[in-house]
Amino acid sequence: MAKVVKKRKVELREILKAVPHIVKFPTSRIWCDYDKEADVLYISFERPQNATESEMLDNGILLHYRGDKPVGVTILEASTR
Repeated sequence: MAKVVKKRKVELREILKAVPHIVKFPTSRIWCDYDKEADVLYISFERPQNATESEMLDNGILLHYRGDKPVGVTILEASTR
């Protein structure tokens, strides 16, 4: 039982590290999906995204826009970041 509690505390600590970054997102609602097999994290600021344009950065991150509005991010090799 103590092992489970310790694991949950570690998981909670890891989640809380993300909070300062999440509150800076360009919207108050986000959806995240992680494909473990492909190691890709999908973050959407709107559902559906209906992106009209995407931009691939040199670091393996794709930014998705509808016009000038950011609607999502795709992060390749997410577990290594």
